[in-house]
Amino acid sequence: MHRFLRAIGFNNITTQQEMKKLLGIIMDKPSWTKKVKYSNGNIYTEITKEFAAHTGITIRGEYDKLGFFHLEHYFPYCESMLVTSHEDVTINHRVDTSAFTGMCDDYRLGISMIFYLQNAVDYLHLACPENTPCKAKLSLSGLSLSGIIILGTEQNKDAQEKRNLRTHIRNQLIAKAKNGDQDAIDSLTVDEIDLSTRINKRIKTEDLYSIVETSFIPYGSESDNYSILGTILNWSRANNPYTNENIYELLINCNDVVMNISINSKDLVGEPMVGRRFKGTIWMQGHAGFLRI
Repeated sequence: MHRFLRAIGFNNITTQQEMKKLLGIIMDKPSWTKKVKYSNGNIYTEITKEFAAHTGITIRGEYDKLGFFHLEHYFPYCESMLVTSHEDVTINHRVDTSAFTGMCDDYRLGISMIFYLQNAVDYLHLACPENTPCKAKLSLSGLSLSGIIILGTEQNKDAQEKRNLRTHIRNQLIAKAKNGDQDAIDSLTVDEIDLSTRINKRIKTEDLYSIVETSFIPYGSESDNYSILGTILNWSRANNPYTNENIYELLINCNDVVMNISINSKDLVGEPMVGRRFKGTIWMQGHAGFLRI
């Protein structure tokens, strides 16, 4: 069974028999279905049922020529309504399943971000070759199995404006450095040395989380798992009517990247409030609105 089912309120699904019953409910009464026909006549299908606002389970598989459905895998999801990025997205087929992962170079994070693609059928309709960048509006979300709420940092308007300006200049320098601009590379190197010096001075008298406001770090052996620290912009509590479990849906700003996080209320330590911060590990997912050029 998928270990992230807990994040959307299915902590009580513990046996294969219970899981088969749940999958049967999804097949019988889906919220929506997406299909794409292969050249061999089989139909690749996504069957989705929403159990709470913006969260649910998607089943993937194929209908053969005789109309029989062959289940390949399923996954829980948390959907975001906000467009996070307009950068090019590169999609690759996973080796272990018929699923897909996406990669996006976002200058705000400073790394190549890898995520699990929620809408594989839309990508297959695009008929874009693998490892080819595609224009897309990307909405990011994540499922978490553990997290804590910590206090936010004091903000004022002038400091925020200066921070936004520094971030904008840094993003421009990173873009130039990726294109081989040596002056931009040198400038970024000097900035990193200066930042390291200031941190070494502050850490002697200040708490770590008063210095590090947000962070986004790859976590573990899975390429789409991350350890994040981000500010809560909004939050809500939802109920999964199938299990009567409560889940928190958090809107997080992490390094100026906004994403939705879903976590079981039993796995979150602390009380979420706007301005406080969420610290935890997530399985990153993304919905790519592909643009036909």
